[in-house]
Amino acid sequence: MSKRPPDSKAAELVRSRTLNAHPETVNDETFLSSSFFDARDLVQVKYEMVRRAQTGGASVSSAARDFGLSRQSFYSAAAALDSGGLAALVPVKPGPRRAHKVTAEVLDYVAELRAADTHVGSATLADAVNNRFGVRVHPRSIERALARRDGQPKSG
Repeated sequence: MSKRPPDSKAAELVRSRTLNAHPETVNDETFLSSSFFDARDLVQVKYEMVRRAQTGGASVSSAARDFGLSRQSFYSAAAALDSGGLAALVPVKPGPRRAHKVTAEVLDYVAELRAADTHVGSATLADAVNNRFGVRVHPRSIERALARRDGQPKSG
């Protein structure tokens, strides 16, 4: 039994977080009849859905249905296109964008504690932050924040 060669486009779509999880739900005629249109490419599907409704005369409901997406997905995609163009249809990386628990105030407090006792551990510092600010911070997050503040290179 021979193995199929790896699909490099699908791998790239996964890497860029633009792989349509349900390409089988795209029932638009252009996607079904042309090899140029790829139902696996979520950015292309969303763009064509919005274009179909805005310039092709289709209703939002029928465009969303034909492209296998919800009306809310249509409105989100249309707003993204209006505000940021085609690149705005690429999903953003999930998760926090920055350190949001170890604020400047928390970091100042941790630095004071560390200056008073240079041997205090990061677990003790995390407990102190929780007691003072009511914020649970992982000890490693404190270590990273202190390293950033001191200008040390990233570990790992």
